[in-house]
Amino acid sequence: MDTNIWNKGHSLCSLLQEPSLYTVKAVFILDNDGNRLLSKYYDPEFYPSMKEQKNFEKNVFNKTHKADNEIAFLEGMTIVYKTSIDLFFYVVGSAQENELMLMSVLNCLFESLSQILKKNVERRCLLDNMEGVFLVVDEIIDGGVILESDPQQVLQKVNYRVRGESVIPNYQSCHFIY
Repeated sequence: MDTNIWNKGHSLCSLLQEPSLYTVKAVFILDNDGNRLLSKYYDPEFYPSMKEQKNFEKNVFNKTHKADNEIAFLEGMTIVYKTSIDLFFYVVGSAQENELMLMSVLNCLFESLSQILKKNVERRCLLDNMEGVFLVVDEIIDGGVILESDPQQVLQKVNYRVRGESVIPNYQSCHFIY
């Protein structure tokens, strides 16, 4: 038997990346000037300092804020994004990550926040309800692992956690779902 063929196949297999549950490298929301409103980085080796993170966010914003796409590739990362009035929502994964998986996270985030913010997905309303925004992000992603991609399930969990922990958001202009 020719072991050389097996060795070639074996080395090819070793080049393939091991599957991982850690699909999301970062999630961030920027305003229409590119300023950070929320960010969560899940990989400690992926831009470990605040300066590196903000520089990456600036580069992403500069590449995407005038584009009419939903996906970008920058600095070896796959980035899916969506805009709403004066907000930019981003989900970042590695270059090998499935864009559809990242897009499902982005859509879940956007739809969940749209419900919580009573379809008023804009900067002021988002800032008025940051407690709920962080709860939503934490229900969708934990440590880079996608936990949920169904907005209705996220809303049920957030609603339960809000009641259970007595988190009372600011009600001045936008109302939190109960």
